[in-house]
Amino acid sequence: MEKSKKNKISGGFHEVQDWLRKRQPFELVALVSLVLIVIGIWGFIAIADEVMEGEYQHIDEQVVNALRDPEDPSKPIGPPWVLSMVRDITALGGYTLLILFTLSVLGFLALQGRYGAFWLVLFSTLSGFGLNSLLKNLFERERPDIPHLTLVSSASFPSGHAMTSAIIYLTLGALLARMEGGRKLKIYIFTVVITITLLVGLSRIYLGVHYPTDVLAGWTAGGAWALICLLAAGYLQHIGLVEKSNEE
Repeated sequence: MEKSKKNKISGGFHEVQDWLRKRQPFELVALVSLVLIVIGIWGFIAIADEVMEGEYQHIDEQVVNALRDPEDPSKPIGPPWVLSMVRDITALGGYTLLILFTLSVLGFLALQGRYGAFWLVLFSTLSGFGLNSLLKNLFERERPDIPHLTLVSSASFPSGHAMTSAIIYLTLGALLARMEGGRKLKIYIFTVVITITLLVGLSRIYLGVHYPTDVLAGWTAGGAWALICLLAAGYLQHIGLVEKSNEE
């Protein structure tokens, strides 16, 4: 009985292996991307639901208050150079640097004659900004009630810096990795863009302009949107409308 059960498990495992071997690389990437997109959208909806019900408000407030001097909430914990460094990091997710970075990539793509990728990047960037603005206007959450250490003017949920940096850095980084090829280069590019995205989000909490749930929502929404754009890029590459990797 036990031997029969093991044989069934082994047989099922081999069937899965055979199915995976028969799939094209694009099909496998698309499947994984779809799963991650669903997880990202579900995560954003779950966070948004809890935020609207105020379930995590006390935890959010505890976190942002823990990063301030108890005797003077206008002063963040840590030496002065930390605040200066965090402000530099948060600028990486600001509209000015994101637009400059995107324009630089667009210029590179245009000079390389990769016009399919050029239009895809332009659409991904503009749609990302538009989606973030739409969500902010939809939820209209108030910013943390502590002194803000950088200028802000829009609503708090989701974090625009976290969301747009996830969309733009992940989309552009992954698209460049797909085109340039090379495993080491791909790993390096993904490591850099993911690290920047995480640091930008964390900087918003330290500066007191966002709650942790704002940032988590920004990461999940931005990551899901970036994956949608990358899935579209993979399909367009598959049918020849976007340029393929130099290795292909």
